[in-house]
Order: sequence, then structure tokens, then C-alpha cells
Amino acid sequence: MPTISFLFKDFQQLLGKRMPVEEFENILLLYAKAEVESYDKRTDEIAVKLDDTNLPYLWCPEGLARLFKGILGQQKGMPKLKVSNSRYKILVEDSVRNVRPYITAFVAKGKRIDDYTLKQLVQMQEKFCESYGRRRQKVSIGMYAYKKITFPVHYKAVDPASARFVPLDFNKEMNLNQILQQHPKGQQYSWILKGFSAYPLLLDDKGEALSFPPIINSSSTGRLEIGDNELLFEATGTDEESVNLAASIFAQNLADRGFEIFSATIAYKGRNVITPLLKPEKVKITPEMVEQGTGLKLNNPQLKQLLERAGYDFVGSYASVPHYRADIMHPVDVIEDVAIAYGYDKIADEPLSSYTIGMPVDSAPAINLLRKTIIGMGFQEIFSHILTDKNSLITGVGAVELENFMSETYSAVRNSVLPQLLDVLAKNKHVDYPQKIFEEGIVAAREGSRISEWHSVAFITAHSKADFTEMKQYVTALLAAAAAKFEILPAEHPAFIKGRAGSIVVNKRSVGIIGEISPSVLSKWGIETPAAALEINLNLLLSL
Repeated sequence: MPTISFLFKDFQQLLGKRMPVEEFENILLLYAKAEVESYDKRTDEIAVKLDDTNLPYLWCPEGLARLFKGILGQQKGMPKLKVSNSRYKILVEDSVRNVRPYITAFVAKGKRIDDYTLKQLVQMQEKFCESYGRRRQKVSIGMYAYKKITFPVHYKAVDPASARFVPLDFNKEMNLNQILQQHPKGQQYSWILKGFSAYPLLLDDKGEALSFPPIINSSSTGRLEIGDNELLFEATGTDEESVNLAASIFAQNLADRGFEIFSATIAYKGRNVITPLLKPEKVKITPEMVEQGTGLKLNNPQLKQLLERAGYDFVGSYASVPHYRADIMHPVDVIEDVAIAYGYDKIADEPLSSYTIGMPVDSAPAINLLRKTIIGMGFQEIFSHILTDKNSLITGVGAVELENFMSETYSAVRNSVLPQLLDVLAKNKHVDYPQKIFEEGIVAAREGSRISEWHSVAFITAHSKADFTEMKQYVTALLAAAAAKFEILPAEHPAFIKGRAGSIVVNKRSVGIIGEISPSVLSKWGIETPAAALEINLNLLLSL
């Protein structure tokens, strides 16, 4: 979880109001999912630990002050960010498409940067890139002294040996390969560019290198210094929405500190994008929806007041999401902000309506015996989440999808254990073969309006000679432990090679599937080794 530090007097200046630390701490806890970690009265430095990794706009004093203004009624609705149109251009070559395809930028002018402001910009840059930007892989940020740059700026991918410049904190010219090998930042982040033959490079119109994203800036043109009053901001990455979010947050922060913001045109092949993007997303919210989600009975004026406290504009039945937020995926997310603005401490508790005692299910001893049997066959057990990415399901038939998911990674309930075994193989290609893994756990599927769940076990073997015969030996040993007589009948399944799959039948009922994983499925997961697998419905097997 990110922890940030800043001067408390700076926060109060941004807020436009003096406030005791105790009041700040209380509001922080109630409305920002954060807490004061320490406060040094002598230096006035305060450290704040934030628990929500989906709200990077709060990882700075500017964002916290913006939130507090709404909660305290000093500002209604979404803060307005004025962006002046300009002729600044970033020309994006198609060569970056496969390595780091997206970029955003703007220019900020008019306020002298002092030592404290520079440190706050760098702190926010590092927190955003390391956490939200996934250690610079998804997003990295660069800031430059505007006066040293000749527009248009060019963004392209080049042969690593062909480009040379002096990186920050060094005094000798190096090519991109040497930077990855010798510079501390190159050694730290070289993994991001592993496997690519061309690396991204940012140059001005005179051919001067600004930076080698996402690794390091140039020592000459890529250094922002105390006293500069004009700067170029850019962010590059692999996810366009996240890259644009970075620009929106930093543009708003700099505007809050008195800078004038000028747009930049990102010229991709076939399209132009003006950044920072400020068009807010609109979400329909009604008092009835809020009552259903929270129990609060609000009329439209009350709902409007609470949404404006939370930083939204509200017109008719639609809430406009601030441009510096990307965490709103569903109306429920807005309703949660309504409840936070109302105050969870003011919502009456509901009485306990049921009481249950946990205990093992009747099938647990038998399932545990089968798990031990599989371990005895040389398989390693894994444990994964019941929720998964709906796009990773081998078949979407009967999939149970979440209506209000926090992340695409956990957007559906798994209807098979096999995809997660494939995912583990995909992430362990560096480990020696053969690899033999299994998992037992709950899966669920929809049949019409009814949802069923059951315990499933799947195991997979991956090596150069993995085949149907090997898996048949394993299923024979497993079902012998279950004292079950079985037969294998020809069957087809999207995970397996046609003609190399079978249905495991016990007492004339199909309890599972067995076969050799098809090349198309292996390719989807990036697995380069043959694999064979099986999956069995344990509840059905034990009932038979």
C-alpha cells in the first residue's frame, strides 16, 4: 500500500483552510481509506498510508486537498481543469506498436518550481509508476525542462546499438544496450524490454534524446531542475487508458498548484488524440438504486448534494466521473461513494438475521484421500482463486459472470479448474520439465436460471512425451483409490485434440474428461510443450 509524505502546511495551503492534525486524521480515515502513519511537529512533515490502490489521484497532497474540499463543502462537484489548445505535437511511429505503443503528453507553464514542489512531483511519479504502473511496465512517466525541447517530439522504436546519449546520473555517452547493462535503472527495469529487438526512444525535432522509456531520461534534455517554470510531461505504456489517466492526474495536480496547462496532439498512424483527455464518463444513478444498494432513502436534491461532495457533477440522473479517476466500473462504485460521502458511521446497523456454525462437508474425508493419492503419483498441488478472468475460460457455456467486478482478472466464477493449471504452466516455462500439477476446488456453472457448484479436481502433466496413455494410467490409479469401476468412451472437448479425448464414465454417468491438450489451447497460453490432462466432478463421482 502506498505511503506518501508532505508538509502539512502545504496541504492546508492547497485546501485553503487551517486544520488541526487530529481533524485531518479523522476525515482521512472516514473518507479516504487512509491513516496518518506519523507526524513530526518540528519539521511539519506528515506521512499518510493509503489502503486503496485503485485511487492513485489520492497519492499526493493535491489529490487529498481536492477530496477534502468536497467533503467540507468548499467545492461542489468536479473541479474544472482549463486546458489551453496548443500546437505541441508528439509524432508516434508505427515501430513502437509491438513494444510500447501508447504515449500522452502536455505542457505546464507559469509557476517556478522550488525544491519542495520538485520532490512532490518525483514522489508522485515514483508511486504511480511503481504501483499503478506495475513497476513501469504498464506506465512510466517522464518530465522535462520545456526550454530545452524543440517540437515536434518524435516517439519511435530503434535498434539498441544505433542510439546513444548520456543518461541521468552518468557523465558518459552510452547506447541503449549499455544503459540496460550498466546503469542502475537499466539493471532494475531491463526485464520490461526482454525479448524485444527494438527499444522505444523519445527525441525532439533536432534529434536530441529526451529519454529511453521506461528506463531513464537524458542528462541534457531530460532533467527538470529547481527554478524551471515550464515543463513537458509525458507518459508511455502498454495500456492506453492508464497512460491517459497519468496525464489527467498530473495535469490536475499542476493546475491546482497554479500552472497553466497546454494540450499536446498525439499523432498515431491513422488517428490523432488530444491530451490530457478530459471527457468525463457518465453513469446513471437514481435514489432507488442508492436505496437498493445501501438502504439510504434519499431524494434527488440530497443525492445531488452527496455526489457533489464526492467530486461528481450530477445532472438529471447522470453522475459525471472526474477525469482523474479510472476506478468507476459500475453504478455500484458510484453508490459506494454516495455512502462514503453520507458517512458510514451515520448508517444504522442492521440486526443479525442468521447464525451458522462452520463444519467440514461430508465429502471432505474422501476428497482429502483422493488429494493424497494424486500427491503420491508425483503431482504438486496448487491453490488458486475461485474467481477468474472470464476470457480465460475454455468454454463460456454456463459461465457465472460477476455484475460488479473490481478487476477483469476476477470477473467470473471458474467453471473448470483446468484453465488455472494452464496459467500456472504458462508462468513457469523457465522451470525444468516434466511438470506435474493438480488442484482440487469449487467450480460453478449456470443452467438456465439455476447455478450449481461442485468440487472438481484436475491434473495436468507437461513434457515432450505427455499423452493420453499416461493420463489414463493416472486416472486408473485415482479411481482405484475411490473403489470405482470406470470406462473411457470417445468424446470431444474444446480443450483437447479431436480424437485424443475421452469421457470418464462411472455407472453409465460421465464424471469427467481426459485427453491431450490441443495446440490451439497451448498457443493461447504460450505453452510450447505437449501436455495431457483430466478433470473430474468429485461430488458426482463420490455419489456414484
